[in-house]
Amino acid sequence: QVHLVESGGGLVQAGGSLRLSCAASRSIFSIYDMGWYRQAPGKQRDLVATITRSGSTNYADSVKGRFTISRDNAKNMVYLQMNSLKSEDTAVYYCNAVVTTTPIGQWGQGTQVTVSS
Repeated sequence: QVHLVESGGGLVQAGGSLRLSCAASRSIFSIYDMGWYRQAPGKQRDLVATITRSGSTNYADSVKGRFTISRDNAKNMVYLQMNSLKSEDTAVYYCNAVVTTTPIGQWGQGTQVTVSS
């Protein structure tokens, strides 16, 4: 069973930074690639970034150069460092295990990121 807990969200001014954390159950972390998604009010949930077990990363065009995904395999943690935040980054952020870009686990509660302009 996939168990995911996101944290680190908050209210930040445009141009600021936040670091999100995701704790994943060991049973899935050691097997799967991981991804961060976000869902803004009234919009679909979109993929933001992915990281393979070996550390290869991919990003949505909207966050390239500003966000960095990383993982700590020893701690079963995945992170999303978000810099130069914009108001359009406001959303609830979720992590999940992924197969290519398809999320495969049950969604956690997410963490709210609000960027004020």
